[in-house]
Amino acid sequence: MADLYLFVFLYLVLKVGGFYVIWYFLPLTLMLTGVVDSSLGVFALWVIMGFGMTGLSVAVTHDANHGAYSKNQKVNDALSYLMNLMGAYHMNWRIQHNVLHHSYTNISGYDEDIAANVMRFSPHQKKRWIYRFQVIYAPILYSLMTISWMTAKDFTSLYRYHKMNLLNGQGLTYPKALTSLIINKVIYFSLLLVLPLILVDVPWYVTVAGFITMQLICGGLLAFIFQCAHVQEHAEFELPNEQGAMENNWAIHQLKTTANFAKKSRLFSWFIGGLNFQIEHHLFPNICHIHYRKISEIVKQTAEEYGIPYYEQGSFLSAVKGHLLLLNRLGTI
Repeated sequence: MADLYLFVFLYLVLKVGGFYVIWYFLPLTLMLTGVVDSSLGVFALWVIMGFGMTGLSVAVTHDANHGAYSKNQKVNDALSYLMNLMGAYHMNWRIQHNVLHHSYTNISGYDEDIAANVMRFSPHQKKRWIYRFQVIYAPILYSLMTISWMTAKDFTSLYRYHKMNLLNGQGLTYPKALTSLIINKVIYFSLLLVLPLILVDVPWYVTVAGFITMQLICGGLLAFIFQCAHVQEHAEFELPNEQGAMENNWAIHQLKTTANFAKKSRLFSWFIGGLNFQIEHHLFPNICHIHYRKISEIVKQTAEEYGIPYYEQGSFLSAVKGHLLLLNRLGTI
Protein backbone atom coordinates (compact mmCIF):
# COMPACT_ATOMS: atom_id res chain seq x y z
CA MET A 1 0.00 0.00 0.00
CA ALA A 2 2.87 2.37 0.80
CA ASP A 3 4.29 1.74 -2.68
CA LEU A 4 0.93 2.61 -4.21
CA TYR A 5 0.75 5.89 -2.31
CA LEU A 6 4.32 6.71 -3.36
CA PHE A 7 3.51 5.94 -6.99
CA VAL A 8 0.40 8.14 -6.91
CA PHE A 9 2.33 10.97 -5.24
CA LEU A 10 5.20 10.84 -7.74
CA TYR A 11 2.75 10.59 -10.64
CA LEU A 12 0.90 13.72 -9.56
CA VAL A 13 4.07 15.69 -8.81
CA LEU A 14 5.52 14.70 -12.19
CA LYS A 15 2.32 15.61 -13.98
CA VAL A 16 2.26 19.08 -12.44
CA GLY A 17 5.95 19.89 -12.17
CA GLY A 18 7.23 17.97 -15.15
CA PHE A 19 4.57 18.47 -17.78
CA TYR A 20 1.60 20.80 -17.69
CA VAL A 21 2.79 23.79 -15.66
CA ILE A 22 6.10 23.75 -17.53
CA TRP A 23 4.33 23.01 -20.82
CA TYR A 24 2.27 26.16 -20.36
CA PHE A 25 4.71 28.55 -18.69
CA LEU A 26 8.09 27.57 -20.17
CA PRO A 27 7.25 28.81 -23.70
CA LEU A 28 6.15 32.13 -22.20
CA THR A 29 9.40 32.35 -20.27
CA LEU A 30 11.44 31.61 -23.40
CA MET A 31 9.65 34.45 -25.17
CA LEU A 32 9.95 37.03 -22.41
CA THR A 33 13.64 36.33 -21.78
CA GLY A 34 14.55 36.52 -25.47
CA VAL A 35 15.81 32.94 -25.71
CA VAL A 36 13.49 32.57 -28.70
CA ASP A 37 13.20 35.82 -30.65
CA SER A 38 12.28 34.92 -34.23
CA SER A 39 8.72 35.49 -35.41
CA LEU A 40 8.27 31.86 -36.44
CA GLY A 41 9.79 30.58 -33.21
CA VAL A 42 7.64 32.84 -31.04
CA PHE A 43 4.48 31.85 -32.90
CA ALA A 44 5.39 28.17 -32.47
CA LEU A 45 5.71 28.75 -28.72
CA TRP A 46 2.17 30.16 -28.60
CA VAL A 47 0.94 27.02 -30.37
CA ILE A 48 2.73 24.84 -27.80
CA MET A 49 1.13 26.91 -25.03
CA GLY A 50 -2.30 26.21 -26.53
CA PHE A 51 -1.87 22.49 -25.95
CA GLY A 52 -0.25 23.08 -22.57
CA MET A 53 -3.16 25.28 -21.55
CA THR A 54 -5.58 22.51 -22.54
CA GLY A 55 -3.72 19.85 -20.58
CA LEU A 56 -3.32 22.07 -17.54
CA SER A 57 -7.05 22.82 -17.62
CA VAL A 58 -8.35 19.26 -17.85
CA ALA A 59 -5.65 17.27 -16.08
CA VAL A 60 -4.80 19.55 -13.17
CA THR A 61 -7.16 22.45 -12.44
CA HIS A 62 -10.25 20.37 -13.23
CA ASP A 63 -9.41 17.85 -10.50
CA ALA A 64 -8.26 20.61 -8.17
CA ASN A 65 -11.54 22.52 -8.47
CA HIS A 66 -13.37 19.31 -7.63
CA GLY A 67 -11.18 18.89 -4.55
CA ALA A 68 -9.93 15.65 -6.09
CA TYR A 69 -6.29 16.36 -6.87
CA SER A 70 -5.05 16.11 -3.29
CA LYS A 71 -6.36 15.20 0.13
CA ASN A 72 -4.98 18.57 1.25
CA GLN A 73 -7.51 21.24 0.32
CA LYS A 74 -4.83 23.93 0.38
CA VAL A 75 -3.07 22.09 -2.44
CA ASN A 76 -6.33 21.88 -4.38
CA ASP A 77 -6.99 25.60 -3.86
CA ALA A 78 -3.47 26.53 -4.99
CA LEU A 79 -3.71 24.43 -8.14
CA SER A 80 -7.24 25.58 -8.92
CA TYR A 81 -5.98 29.17 -8.90
CA LEU A 82 -3.88 28.35 -11.98
CA MET A 83 -7.14 28.63 -13.92
CA ASN A 84 -6.96 32.39 -13.37
CA LEU A 85 -3.56 32.42 -15.08
CA MET A 86 -5.26 30.86 -18.10
CA GLY A 87 -7.84 33.62 -18.39
CA ALA A 88 -10.80 32.04 -16.58
CA TYR A 89 -12.13 32.72 -13.08
CA HIS A 90 -12.00 29.59 -10.97
CA MET A 91 -14.94 30.50 -8.71
CA ASN A 92 -17.25 30.96 -11.71
CA TRP A 93 -16.08 27.64 -13.07
CA ARG A 94 -16.85 25.88 -9.80
CA ILE A 95 -20.42 27.15 -9.87
CA GLN A 96 -21.08 26.42 -13.54
CA HIS A 97 -19.37 23.04 -13.57
CA ASN A 98 -19.51 21.60 -10.06
CA VAL A 99 -22.89 22.97 -9.00
CA LEU A 100 -24.99 23.40 -12.15
CA HIS A 101 -23.53 20.91 -14.64
CA HIS A 102 -22.88 18.01 -12.28
CA SER A 103 -26.16 18.43 -10.41
CA TYR A 104 -28.39 18.95 -13.45
CA THR A 105 -26.60 17.19 -16.29
CA ASN A 106 -28.36 17.69 -19.65
CA ILE A 107 -31.42 19.26 -18.00
CA SER A 108 -32.36 22.24 -20.15
CA GLY A 109 -32.75 25.42 -18.14
CA TYR A 110 -30.46 24.21 -15.35
CA ASP A 111 -27.28 22.80 -16.90
CA GLU A 112 -25.38 25.83 -18.21
CA ASP A 113 -23.10 23.63 -20.31
CA ILE A 114 -26.01 23.21 -22.74
CA ALA A 115 -27.28 26.78 -22.43
CA ALA A 116 -26.40 28.74 -25.56
CA ASN A 117 -28.78 30.95 -27.49
CA VAL A 118 -26.74 30.60 -30.66
CA MET A 119 -26.93 26.80 -30.59
CA ARG A 120 -29.45 24.09 -29.76
CA PHE A 121 -28.03 21.34 -27.57
CA SER A 122 -31.27 19.75 -26.35
CA PRO A 123 -34.53 18.68 -28.07
CA HIS A 124 -36.34 20.61 -25.33
CA GLN A 125 -34.83 23.94 -26.37
CA LYS A 126 -36.58 26.37 -28.69
CA LYS A 127 -36.06 25.93 -32.43
CA ARG A 128 -34.58 28.70 -34.58
CA TRP A 129 -33.81 28.74 -38.29
CA ILE A 130 -30.14 29.49 -37.69
CA TYR A 131 -29.70 26.13 -35.96
CA ARG A 132 -29.88 24.43 -39.35
CA PHE A 133 -26.29 25.56 -39.80
CA GLN A 134 -25.03 24.91 -36.28
CA VAL A 135 -23.13 21.78 -37.25
CA ILE A 136 -21.08 24.05 -39.54
CA TYR A 137 -20.45 26.96 -37.21
CA ALA A 138 -20.16 24.92 -33.97
CA PRO A 139 -16.38 24.29 -34.30
CA ILE A 140 -15.83 28.01 -34.87
CA LEU A 141 -17.80 29.00 -31.78
CA TYR A 142 -16.14 26.27 -29.74
CA SER A 143 -12.73 27.67 -30.62
CA LEU A 144 -13.82 31.07 -29.30
CA MET A 145 -14.82 29.63 -25.93
CA THR A 146 -11.83 30.72 -23.85
CA ILE A 147 -11.83 34.14 -25.51
CA SER A 148 -15.44 34.51 -24.38
CA TRP A 149 -14.53 33.44 -20.84
CA MET A 150 -11.63 35.84 -20.42
CA THR A 151 -13.55 38.85 -21.72
CA ALA A 152 -17.33 39.08 -21.26
CA LYS A 153 -18.62 35.77 -19.95
CA ASP A 154 -16.88 35.76 -16.58
CA PHE A 155 -18.41 39.14 -15.75
CA THR A 156 -21.93 38.30 -16.93
CA SER A 157 -21.83 34.88 -15.25
CA LEU A 158 -20.65 36.34 -11.95
CA TYR A 159 -23.52 38.84 -11.93
CA ARG A 160 -26.02 36.09 -12.81
CA TYR A 161 -24.73 33.81 -10.05
CA HIS A 162 -25.04 36.74 -7.66
CA LYS A 163 -28.70 37.14 -8.63
CA MET A 164 -29.21 33.37 -8.24
CA ASN A 165 -27.69 33.50 -4.71
CA LEU A 166 -25.02 30.98 -5.73
CA LEU A 167 -22.02 33.01 -4.58
CA ASN A 168 -22.88 32.43 -0.93
CA GLY A 169 -22.26 28.72 -1.36
CA GLN A 170 -18.68 29.54 -2.35
CA GLY A 171 -18.21 31.83 0.66
CA LEU A 172 -18.26 34.95 -1.52
CA THR A 173 -20.07 38.25 -1.64
CA TYR A 174 -20.59 39.92 -5.00
CA PRO A 175 -18.28 42.92 -4.28
CA LYS A 176 -15.54 40.59 -3.06
CA ALA A 177 -15.91 38.24 -6.04
CA LEU A 178 -16.03 41.10 -8.54
CA THR A 179 -12.89 42.67 -7.05
CA SER A 180 -11.11 39.33 -7.20
CA LEU A 181 -12.25 38.82 -10.79
CA ILE A 182 -10.99 42.23 -11.93
CA ILE A 183 -7.63 41.78 -10.19
CA ASN A 184 -7.15 38.38 -11.77
CA LYS A 185 -8.04 39.68 -15.23
CA VAL A 186 -5.48 42.49 -14.86
CA ILE A 187 -2.81 39.98 -13.80
CA TYR A 188 -3.66 37.64 -16.66
CA PHE A 189 -3.67 40.19 -19.46
CA SER A 190 -0.55 41.87 -18.07
CA LEU A 191 1.36 38.60 -17.98
CA LEU A 192 0.07 36.95 -21.14
CA LEU A 193 -0.41 39.90 -23.48
CA VAL A 194 1.02 43.22 -22.28
CA LEU A 195 4.44 41.89 -21.26
CA PRO A 196 4.92 39.90 -24.49
CA LEU A 197 3.94 42.96 -26.52
CA ILE A 198 6.53 45.05 -24.66
CA LEU A 199 9.38 42.59 -24.18
CA VAL A 200 9.27 40.13 -27.07
CA ASP A 201 11.26 41.46 -30.02
CA VAL A 202 8.86 40.51 -32.79
CA PRO A 203 6.20 42.54 -34.64
CA TRP A 204 3.15 43.18 -32.46
CA TYR A 205 0.87 41.28 -34.81
CA VAL A 206 2.91 38.09 -34.31
CA THR A 207 2.29 38.28 -30.57
CA VAL A 208 -1.42 39.04 -31.01
CA ALA A 209 -1.84 36.28 -33.61
CA GLY A 210 0.01 33.83 -31.37
CA PHE A 211 -2.09 34.73 -28.34
CA ILE A 212 -5.33 34.28 -30.30
CA THR A 213 -4.09 31.00 -31.80
CA MET A 214 -3.37 29.69 -28.30
CA GLN A 215 -6.95 30.52 -27.32
CA LEU A 216 -8.43 28.91 -30.42
CA ILE A 217 -6.54 25.66 -29.85
CA CYS A 218 -7.49 25.42 -26.20
CA GLY A 219 -11.09 26.56 -26.68
CA GLY A 220 -11.77 24.09 -29.46
CA LEU A 221 -10.21 21.13 -27.66
CA LEU A 222 -11.91 21.87 -24.33
CA ALA A 223 -15.32 22.31 -25.94
CA PHE A 224 -15.16 19.05 -27.85
CA ILE A 225 -13.81 17.11 -24.86
CA PHE A 226 -16.70 18.17 -22.63
CA GLN A 227 -19.52 18.37 -25.19
CA CYS A 228 -18.75 14.96 -26.70
CA ALA A 229 -19.45 13.41 -23.30
CA HIS A 230 -23.02 14.70 -22.99
CA VAL A 231 -24.37 16.20 -26.21
CA GLN A 232 -24.06 12.83 -27.83
CA GLU A 233 -26.21 10.55 -30.02
CA HIS A 234 -27.18 8.13 -27.27
CA ALA A 235 -27.23 10.49 -24.30
CA GLU A 236 -30.65 11.38 -22.93
CA PHE A 237 -32.19 14.78 -22.23
CA GLU A 238 -34.77 14.57 -19.48
CA LEU A 239 -36.93 17.21 -17.83
CA PRO A 240 -38.36 17.38 -14.28
CA ASN A 241 -42.06 16.70 -13.81
CA GLU A 242 -44.62 19.29 -12.67
CA GLN A 243 -43.45 18.86 -9.09
CA GLY A 244 -39.86 19.57 -10.11
CA ALA A 245 -38.72 15.98 -9.54
CA MET A 246 -36.73 13.77 -11.92
CA GLU A 247 -37.88 10.29 -12.86
CA ASN A 248 -34.54 8.65 -12.04
CA ASN A 249 -32.27 9.02 -9.05
CA TRP A 250 -29.07 11.01 -9.44
CA ALA A 251 -26.71 8.10 -10.26
CA ILE A 252 -28.96 6.60 -12.93
CA HIS A 253 -29.46 10.06 -14.41
CA GLN A 254 -25.68 10.47 -14.74
CA LEU A 255 -25.40 7.16 -16.58
CA LYS A 256 -28.19 8.07 -18.98
CA THR A 257 -26.81 11.50 -19.81
CA THR A 258 -23.09 10.77 -20.07
CA ALA A 259 -20.87 8.82 -22.47
CA ASN A 260 -17.28 7.60 -22.38
CA PHE A 261 -14.96 7.57 -25.37
CA ALA A 262 -11.47 6.42 -26.38
CA LYS A 263 -11.11 4.21 -23.31
CA LYS A 264 -8.30 2.19 -24.87
CA SER A 265 -6.06 5.18 -25.60
CA ARG A 266 -3.86 5.63 -22.54
CA LEU A 267 -1.89 8.52 -24.05
CA PHE A 268 -5.04 10.46 -24.93
CA SER A 269 -6.51 9.67 -21.52
CA TRP A 270 -3.36 10.99 -19.87
CA PHE A 271 -3.46 14.20 -21.89
CA ILE A 272 -7.10 15.02 -21.08
CA GLY A 273 -6.91 14.03 -17.43
CA GLY A 274 -9.05 10.90 -17.71
CA LEU A 275 -12.07 12.85 -18.96
CA ASN A 276 -12.69 10.21 -21.62
CA PHE A 277 -14.07 8.34 -18.57
CA GLN A 278 -16.81 10.91 -18.05
CA ILE A 279 -19.28 8.40 -16.60
CA GLU A 280 -16.91 7.56 -13.77
CA HIS A 281 -16.08 11.23 -13.28
CA HIS A 282 -19.74 12.16 -12.93
CA LEU A 283 -20.43 9.33 -10.51
CA PHE A 284 -17.30 9.99 -8.45
CA PRO A 285 -16.31 13.65 -9.04
CA ASN A 286 -14.26 13.79 -5.83
CA ILE A 287 -11.97 10.94 -6.88
CA CYS A 288 -8.76 11.74 -8.74
CA HIS A 289 -8.90 10.88 -12.43
CA ILE A 290 -6.00 8.40 -12.26
CA HIS A 291 -8.43 5.86 -10.76
CA TYR A 292 -11.15 6.13 -13.42
CA ARG A 293 -9.86 3.36 -15.68
CA LYS A 294 -10.06 0.69 -12.98
CA ILE A 295 -13.32 2.03 -11.58
CA SER A 296 -14.88 1.89 -15.05
CA GLU A 297 -14.71 -1.88 -15.14
CA ILE A 298 -16.79 -2.10 -11.96
CA VAL A 299 -19.25 0.60 -13.06
CA LYS A 300 -19.86 -0.99 -16.46
CA GLN A 301 -20.38 -4.44 -14.97
CA THR A 302 -22.79 -3.08 -12.36
CA ALA A 303 -24.73 -1.08 -14.95
CA GLU A 304 -25.13 -4.16 -17.16
CA GLU A 305 -26.20 -6.23 -14.16
CA TYR A 306 -29.07 -3.85 -13.41
CA GLY A 307 -29.99 -3.09 -17.02
CA ILE A 308 -28.84 0.54 -16.89
CA PRO A 309 -27.33 2.08 -20.03
CA TYR A 310 -23.56 2.51 -20.17
CA TYR A 311 -22.78 4.58 -23.24
CA GLU A 312 -19.32 4.58 -24.80
CA GLN A 313 -17.69 5.44 -28.11
CA GLY A 314 -14.68 3.62 -29.51
CA SER A 315 -12.52 6.65 -30.21
CA PHE A 316 -12.48 10.41 -29.73
CA LEU A 317 -13.12 10.90 -33.45
CA SER A 318 -16.19 8.67 -33.27
CA ALA A 319 -17.38 10.72 -30.28
CA VAL A 320 -16.87 13.93 -32.26
CA LYS A 321 -18.82 12.39 -35.15
CA GLY A 322 -21.66 11.39 -32.82
CA HIS A 323 -21.73 14.90 -31.36
CA LEU A 324 -21.86 16.56 -34.77
CA LEU A 325 -24.57 14.16 -35.97
CA LEU A 326 -26.71 15.11 -32.97
CA LEU A 327 -26.10 18.82 -33.57
CA ASN A 328 -27.18 18.36 -37.16
CA ARG A 329 -30.33 16.51 -36.11
CA LEU A 330 -31.21 19.06 -33.45
CA GLY A 331 -30.79 21.78 -36.04
CA THR A 332 -33.23 20.23 -38.49
CA ILE A 333 -35.99 18.58 -36.43
